[in-house]
Amino acid sequence: MADRRNGTEAPPTTTTVRGDDWYGRTLSSTDQYANVLFTDCDFTEVENKGAVFTECTFRNVKFNVSKHTDSAFVNCTFTRCNFFDVEFVRCKTIGSMFDGCTWDIVKITGGDWSFVGLPGADLSSASIVGTRMRETDLMFAKCAGATLRDLDLSGAWLHKADFTGADLRGSDLSTLEPQTATIAGAIITLDQTLTIAEGLRLDVRPSDL
Repeated sequence: MADRRNGTEAPPTTTTVRGDDWYGRTLSSTDQYANVLFTDCDFTEVENKGAVFTECTFRNVKFNVSKHTDSAFVNCTFTRCNFFDVEFVRCKTIGSMFDGCTWDIVKITGGDWSFVGLPGADLSSASIVGTRMRETDLMFAKCAGATLRDLDLSGAWLHKADFTGADLRGSDLSTLEPQTATIAGAIITLDQTLTIAEGLRLDVRPSDL
């Protein structure tokens, strides 16, 4: 089990849902869950339109081909969950922790994923666009070839992350240390080159000075 930020323990659960089949179920804002343990459940092709999960734990849950719009997973814990071809649109996952999960061709658009733990996550086939990811833990994350555009990564933990060939255009790279992350072939803008140069402690000046 990967550690949460600063060693914080996962919130306790008070009820358990075990082995439930939610295949194709539709969820709405009237669906509210708090401190529930979901284990060995099937959420495949769930259409989630505004449901709220607070301090819940998901173990071995299949989210395959599900879509979550304007939904919330606040301070939740996900262990060995499958997010194959999942779409998150304007979702809030603040403070949640993901450990040993699969992220094949996941798509995240907008929303707030600040303070989320994704250490070592394989996001190489992911597309994450326009999302707030302040102080998100991406240490050792495998992001080679990923689309990570227009992200607010201020304060993010990027130590030993692999961004080889990733599209990083428009993202905040102020905490990226080129000495400790892999960025060969990454796609960036001219403005971002200055940020990376500063990370290398280079003295960038106009050519006529």
